[in-house]
Amino acid sequence: MSANDGIRYYKPYVGPFDPCPPIRVKSYSTPPQLFIPFQPPNWPQFSPHDALKYGTLWPALYSSYESKCMRKEESEEEAGD
Repeated sequence: MSANDGIRYYKPYVGPFDPCPPIRVKSYSTPPQLFIPFQPPNWPQFSPHDALKYGTLWPALYSSYESKCMRKEESEEEAGD
């Protein structure tokens, strides 16, 4: 995992008396602007049409949304291999 992957994982504490089945690994997404301290000059830009489609003018700030359900299915497939 690189330092600026869009998805981070952590292992929460699982208490001995928790009434529900534990979730061993949880995930959360981090926006790309956390890793860009300032806007460099002459950054590449999307075309106006693509900028409206992606919601940002700069490709480096684009972060597609991925459903947690899809991430869960992928992790189950990897575990089965």
